[in-house]
Amino acid sequence: MAFYYRLFGVIADIALAANVVMLIALLSMLPTTLSLPGIAGILLTVGMSVDANVLINERIREELRNGSTPQASIRAGYDKAFATILDSNITTLIAAMCLWIFGSGPVRGFGLVLALGILTSMYTAVIGTRAIVNLVYGNRRVSELAV
Repeated sequence: MAFYYRLFGVIADIALAANVVMLIALLSMLPTTLSLPGIAGILLTVGMSVDANVLINERIREELRNGSTPQASIRAGYDKAFATILDSNITTLIAAMCLWIFGSGPVRGFGLVLALGILTSMYTAVIGTRAIVNLVYGNRRVSELAV
């Protein structure tokens, strides 16, 4: 993402790292052991977080191409991508809860890690990156903004 989206990609990579750190911190508070299905849940969480950041960055690019100001592009990009990100995360959260409720052993662990990962991903991909992007790009002109 850093190569394709430049600074927006670096911000997304920082959010991914924060997502993994938050998820590991949550898992360390639970009386569970991280197994291979749990690691798979972490990897799926990272993939979904990348997808959320790609959606947001593409929407911002689209708004910039339409001639919007940087602040308006950032606002519109996040607002337009939010519904799609929320829908996909709720759907995955429902599936993760079903795995946790109806599964046994490793399947339950996968469902738990995935559910926690979706919650942390939603926070870092939408709230965390928006705060950093607004901080960095909030006052720049279109000619200075490179997405």
